[in-house]
Amino acid sequence: MSRKAAVVALTALAPISWGSTYFVTTEFLPPDRPLFTGLMRALPAGLLLLGLTRKLPTGAWWWKAAVLGALNIGAFFPLLFLAAYRLPGGVAAVVGSVGPLFVVGLAALFLGDRPTSKSLLTAIAAAFGVSLVVLKAGAALDVVGVAAGLLSALSMSAGTVFTKRWGRPEGVGALALTGWQLTAGGLIILPIAFLIEGAPPALDATNLAGYAYLALGNTAVSYFLWFRGIERLSASSVTLLGPLSPITAAVIGWAALGQALGPVQLVGMVIAFGATLVGQMGPRAPKKTAPVAGSFSSPERKAQEVSMDLEVSGVRR
Repeated sequence: MSRKAAVVALTALAPISWGSTYFVTTEFLPPDRPLFTGLMRALPAGLLLLGLTRKLPTGAWWWKAAVLGALNIGAFFPLLFLAAYRLPGGVAAVVGSVGPLFVVGLAALFLGDRPTSKSLLTAIAAAFGVSLVVLKAGAALDVVGVAAGLLSALSMSAGTVFTKRWGRPEGVGALALTGWQLTAGGLIILPIAFLIEGAPPALDATNLAGYAYLALGNTAVSYFLWFRGIERLSASSVTLLGPLSPITAAVIGWAALGQALGPVQLVGMVIAFGATLVGQMGPRAPKKTAPVAGSFSSPERKAQEVSMDLEVSGVRR
């Protein structure tokens, strides 16, 4: 397995894990507590990672970590849950699947990555495939729910792009950066959850097991893999792994909850998964030509060749 393929495979574990959130929420957690669930996903995981890494932000990274935490967690979770409660699950998933298109535009604006026909077509194909998997006939639309879904996708997309733009401070690992963002996001959700939902509900052993899974595997580990992938892959490549989440949710619904998967859903899975694979394929390496006799390679040309090799490999250090 190539280095890029290994990074893609590990990063893909994050949206695959997020695809289990609906099952865990409905089968293990108390009902009608979306903000409390978001809080329990983010804050304990963030504090755990802070305790393990023992590193705090310094200088400008205090506000950068707060911005990233707000975009990736603090604003994303409440908006996502609001969309989920105001819209049928299929409609919410389709609205959220426009994230790759947002990333293409934001990457062009803030990273200087010019959008290509391939990135646009794969993003559109992924959204279309997801719609076939999850969208039901006669699904109702809600203006507030649609707006919340679009804003949640925009928030996560902006977080992905700015995580790529800012990188991380020298000497700070991806685990510490993940802890900063989860803690900041959890602290943003904390007052909102108590103001809107009130005191925490009584929890039994099943609830505690569900929250433990969400905080550890579904959030701490998954977001670490996600942010690590953003460092090593292009922003559009990472976000095109997102359709794996609704695909996983559909498979779990079929396997564990007895939900039907018809031919249309299977075709949608193939389209969405195919778009995800195409989105990971880098440009072909240019054919090497024999050097002209008597010519010499300047340092500037050597640097250009190294830069081209890194771009072709799809791994940005």
